[in-house]
Amino acid sequence: MSERRFGAAVLELADANAAVAAIADGMAREVRSFRRRGAVVALSGGVDSTVTAALSVRAFGAEHVLGVLMPERDSSPDTLELSRIAADYLGIETVLEDITPILEAAGCYTRRDEAIRRVVPEYGDDWRAKLVLPSVVETESYRIFSIVVQAPDGSERSERLPPAEVLQVVAATNFKQRTRKMIEYYHADRLNYAVMGTPNRLEYDQGFFVKNGDGSADVKPIAHLYKTQVYQIAEALDVPEAIRSRPPTTDTYSMPQSQEEFYFSLPYDRMDLCLYAVDHDVPASDVADVLGLSLEQVERVFLDIASKRRVARYLHAGPRILGSVNGLPARLG
Repeated sequence: MSERRFGAAVLELADANAAVAAIADGMAREVRSFRRRGAVVALSGGVDSTVTAALSVRAFGAEHVLGVLMPERDSSPDTLELSRIAADYLGIETVLEDITPILEAAGCYTRRDEAIRRVVPEYGDDWRAKLVLPSVVETESYRIFSIVVQAPDGSERSERLPPAEVLQVVAATNFKQRTRKMIEYYHADRLNYAVMGTPNRLEYDQGFFVKNGDGSADVKPIAHLYKTQVYQIAEALDVPEAIRSRPPTTDTYSMPQSQEEFYFSLPYDRMDLCLYAVDHDVPASDVADVLGLSLEQVERVFLDIASKRRVARYLHAGPRILGSVNGLPARLG
C-alpha cells in the first residue's frame, strides 16, 4: 500500500504530463510493431474516448488519427455534438456512420423489444426503456435486473426482468458495440491504421465491455488508469470542459442511464477508491471511514468487485487452441 494515507490523494498522478508522454511513446511503439501508421478512435463524446484520441494525436500526429462517429437511434442527442467538439478541438478527420440500418437489419431492436414485451406487453416502438440493477450498497438481498419503461405520455414503470429476458435484452443490445467495432476495423484496414480501445482501468478490470465489441482493440492506452486519473490526464491535455463535465453514461439504452445504475455499485470516483483498496490490501474499515459508508456496505462492494472479476475472465479470454500450431502455445489468451 502507498505510504500516503488512504483517500482521494492515492489516485493522484505524480506528473500527468509525464504520464501523457509515456503513454504516447508506448502507443507509437506498439503500433509501429504492427506495421501500422496511425490510429482509429471511436468518439462517443465522453472523456475516455476523447483522451484516447488526444493521446493518439500526441503519438501519431492529427493527420494520422481518424475519429469515427457512430450514433444510432437510441443515442443521446448530445453524443454527436460532443464528439464533434472533441474532433474539432483535436483537429482530426472524422467519418459519420449511422449504424441504425445495420442494427435494424440484424434484429437488434426487434429481439430486444420482443424480450421486453414478454414482461410489458404494451411496450411499443414509441416507448423508451433501460435496464437497472440495484446497487450492493443499497440492498443486501439478491440483486435482480429491472426494466424501466417510459410510455409516450412520459409515465414510467419498473418491472422485474426474469433471467431469460435479461440475457436476451443484453445479447440484442450487444449488437451495438460489435457493429461499431466492425466499422472501426473497416476504417483501420483501409488506412493501415490500428484500432485504439477506450476502456479505463475500472471498466477493464470489472468487465464493463462487450466481448468482440468495445472490448476489442489493438492498443488500450488508458486501461491501466483509474477513471479518476483519466480526468487528470484530460485536464493536462486541456480537453474541453463540456466533455470533462459530462456525467459518465452507458449511452446504450433509449432512456438516460448512469453507469452505476447498470453495472457499478458506486459512482466512478468512489469505485476507483474501492478498487484501489482491494488491490492494495486497504482494510474495508478504512474505506468505510473515507467514503462515509458502513463496514458492511464496503464489504459488499469488495465482494462485488471479486464477483465481476470472475465474470471478466471470460470477457478477457482469447480463443483456446487445443493443440500447438507451428510452435505456438496450445492455450492462448
